[in-house]
Amino acid sequence: MKLRLDKYLADMGVGTRSEVKRVIARGLISIDGCVVKKPETKIDTEQDKVLYQEQRISYVEYEYYMLNKPAGVVSATEDKRECTVIDLIDSRRKDLFPVGRLDKDTEGLLLITNDGQLSHRLLSPKKHVDKVYYARIKGIATKEDVKVFYEGLDIGEAHRTLPAKLCILRSGGESEVEVTVQEGKFHQVKRMFHAVGKEVLYLKRIQMGSLKLDDSLLPGAYRKLTKKEIQLLC
Repeated sequence: MKLRLDKYLADMGVGTRSEVKRVIARGLISIDGCVVKKPETKIDTEQDKVLYQEQRISYVEYEYYMLNKPAGVVSATEDKRECTVIDLIDSRRKDLFPVGRLDKDTEGLLLITNDGQLSHRLLSPKKHVDKVYYARIKGIATKEDVKVFYEGLDIGEAHRTLPAKLCILRSGGESEVEVTVQEGKFHQVKRMFHAVGKEVLYLKRIQMGSLKLDDSLLPGAYRKLTKKEIQLLC
């Protein structure tokens, strides 16, 4: 792939387009051993060796991270008052974003990437991508709940929810369940349980499509996706 030098450097987090143009003008960039001072210089991302102050800047078109989102962090690219999921990722890139959102108090799997096409495929209602949640709820989970979740629930919107799978792990005064939905409505899982007279006490997403949360990741920890995980998602 061929790219302008200034875009190449900006994509890799060296600075904004205007900042990298100043870096280039100062003679701090070399390509295959030769200093280059023109921002419009074309770079072969697969073959050319680009150095910034003697440090190699390799080009990666897309990056994919699995984050175990902790409670108290907002699913946004930036927020002047709150810590965001992007703040937790140590990357030079400025174009990363979360694929979908988790409520501030919800934990679990969140995909962080700069791949807009993949994000669209995972979030499009027409694709019916499964999102699996573990929840602790106040109230006794029943077979009737399983039935009405599958039939679709009225949560105060124009249309009932799509069929959802409710699996009861433990039923009692405080029940444990897994819920699989194919939508991403605002506070959807919480509103679905509210519709059957239950209250969600704890919520954690454990799977999205083929991607399962790595059990070894503590809240706030993340890792890059493996090649196999990326292939299965794409």
